[in-house]
Amino acid sequence: MAMSLNQIGALSATPVASDGGEPTTAAVSASAVWRSPPANIRVSVQKQGAEMDRLSPSPPMSPVRGGMRADLSVACQALMEAPREHTSGGVGNKEGKGVPVYVMMPLDSVTMGNGVNRRKAMNASLQALKSAGVEGIMMDVWWGLVERDVPGEYNWGGYAELLEMAKKHGLKVQAVMSFHQCGGNVGDSCTIPLPKWVLEEINDDPDLAYTDQWGRRNNEYLSLGCDTIPCLKGRTPIQCYSDYMRSFRDKFSHLLGDTIVEIQVGMGPAGELRYPSYPEKDGIWKFPGIGAFQCYDKAVASIVYMMSVYMLSSLQAAAENYGKPEWGSTGPTDAGEYNNWPEDTNFFKKECGGWNSEYGDFFLSWYSQMLLDHGERILSSATSIFENLSVKISVKVAGIHWHYGTRSHAPELTAGYYNTRYRDGYLPIARMLARHGAVFNFTCIEMRDHEQPQEAQCAPEKLVQQVTLATQEAQVALAGENALPRYDDYAHEQILKAASLSENDEMCAFTYLRMNPELFQADNWRKFVAFVKKMKEGKDAHKCWEQVEREAEHFVHVTEPLVQEAVVALMH
Repeated sequence: MAMSLNQIGALSATPVASDGGEPTTAAVSASAVWRSPPANIRVSVQKQGAEMDRLSPSPPMSPVRGGMRADLSVACQALMEAPREHTSGGVGNKEGKGVPVYVMMPLDSVTMGNGVNRRKAMNASLQALKSAGVEGIMMDVWWGLVERDVPGEYNWGGYAELLEMAKKHGLKVQAVMSFHQCGGNVGDSCTIPLPKWVLEEINDDPDLAYTDQWGRRNNEYLSLGCDTIPCLKGRTPIQCYSDYMRSFRDKFSHLLGDTIVEIQVGMGPAGELRYPSYPEKDGIWKFPGIGAFQCYDKAVASIVYMMSVYMLSSLQAAAENYGKPEWGSTGPTDAGEYNNWPEDTNFFKKECGGWNSEYGDFFLSWYSQMLLDHGERILSSATSIFENLSVKISVKVAGIHWHYGTRSHAPELTAGYYNTRYRDGYLPIARMLARHGAVFNFTCIEMRDHEQPQEAQCAPEKLVQQVTLATQEAQVALAGENALPRYDDYAHEQILKAASLSENDEMCAFTYLRMNPELFQADNWRKFVAFVKKMKEGKDAHKCWEQVEREAEHFVHVTEPLVQEAVVALMH
């Protein structure tokens, strides 16, 4: 029987039923950011209203600073310009103009039984993507599936089959080392927990999980405070991540640099380099709340490991080194709750807020540097493991655009990005990535300022501009993703604009969220084909959007019977 593109999409996503040595130590340490406390600090006493929470006990008052089939391939070549080839090695290097487009695969592309989910539909969908001129796909390679039951035992079965399917269709692959839980974040359509043996260790020592000031634990991703502790059956988390990547490299060495062209290294919840400061699970956080700091997972040094470990013990050591030991007993306690707004709190409010004090600078410097150190440790390992294999290494950074127009940028601060009206928090991240030759992958590329609630002072366009400038200054390649599914021309035009913000170059790649039934609906598919073509032509293309739309409509009309025929062959 014949199937339409819409039917292909309907089959494409179904929820899941239930040798390098040790990584080198990062050169940057949290202690490197502390400065001697200045004299003559002014203290401002604030009135406590009903909406104000209590002031931080450390210090008692916040000091304030002064002031594919052969016939289908032939048809595609006849109807569309041949795709430009892009080099797989080197950061941001690509031949010719334009931005290659990748498409994110469904989160449940590999089942809990380590097989390809809806195999026939997956094959047909990949063929359709290739026919549209897509460069490749991005797939999550879940730690919780591959090393699920026994530490050190890896089951790559489903991924081996999926990668071979991508190779057969001539699609490149961005492989995400997903060391986080699936479930609990925006767009998560299924649940894939951390490996069972990891959760057992968290159950035995809950301080391995990120913890907020109310004692709420978050199991999305292991706390970076235990990065170097042999707490996982004798291995450190960094060793576990390294062993996992090394096993991936060895298993798929024949595909690296050819089919697999990029390794995106997960570094936090949703695979992003950040703290889990805005968890949606169980309604804890709702947009556009400011989130909460995640640094309360241990207040004392570990007797077992005879070292200063976990977040609060690290904060204690930093405070003592700074000369203010009383600042090390806790994080800010006047920073509100998950769903507060900046002006609801003493710490984030614009006038005399604790964020703009000596204490605030001390805490936020330590908190953000801990995140940078975490990134350094994992990147040092990843670049060593995949060295000279012609694959890019990339890191995903969250596009936290709400309350961006305020002075404190509270949601960015709780996530670990020390970005305020007076400080660039993305340049340190870009420089860290540049030291390792990694790609800076950023989200919310499709958003416009006026589409977001202005009462929350959302400014995604300004945020993308800031990140673009930071990557230019650090000389690091920039790639993009859309944060939410969008299929309209208005979003596509914004992506095209953002992809060409740089005066000298364009984004090295764009990854489209995501392959699902909506993408294959006729009108969405036509617009997507036009979008891919426009992205590949680059910012210097002279064709108008309407002309590309007409070409895309003709392309979809002519090739749909071939796609239907391919699906019929797969169904038998």
